[in-house]
Amino acid sequence: MKNAEKKETAPRAPRGASRPRTHVKKDFPVAEIRRFLEPGPIVLVSSAWRGETNIMTMGWHTVMEFTPSLVGCMISSGNHSFELIRRSKECVINVPTVDLAGTVVRIGNCSGRDTDKFAAFGLTPVPGATVKAPLIAECHANLECRLADARLVKTYNFFIFEVVKAHAPTSPRYPRTIHYRGDGVFMLSGESTSRYRRLFRPEML
Repeated sequence: MKNAEKKETAPRAPRGASRPRTHVKKDFPVAEIRRFLEPGPIVLVSSAWRGETNIMTMGWHTVMEFTPSLVGCMISSGNHSFELIRRSKECVINVPTVDLAGTVVRIGNCSGRDTDKFAAFGLTPVPGATVKAPLIAECHANLECRLADARLVKTYNFFIFEVVKAHAPTSPRYPRTIHYRGDGVFMLSGESTSRYRRLFRPEML
């Protein structure tokens, strides 16, 4: 008698869960994949060096570690903030909300070489507790950062910062932030949900 081959079956979806739909796809330009991977939110990075301050708009950043709290940032060498941050080895990552969207775009479309951005855009500089770079009072959260690793700066303009001090209000807990999708298109964060919290293990929350 022949041994019957055991057929493999796909795992069943949990009861009540809908089956994810498939998508018809075609080739996509690899130079434009940023629209799928932009981590967001858009932030404003403030810096200071030898009496000069600046603000830049930045979207390319990523959390790298919890403790110490490390954040990686790609800052173009052509940006005026690049040298201020490279020399001072510190900055503040400020998180704006949707009410500042227009200001965020305008900041990103002018240069600190010939513009005092705090004055030009009516923003309030606040002294940092641990760094010389100013905080932006109008932003929801302010993260004071020191350069932790500069090994990738020369090759990729990639700075790894340690957040050494953070400032944020208790409410709203989940503010509406701004996310760039490329091509001048932004996404505004929407409704938050805790519907899937039960699927997490406690240590993964």
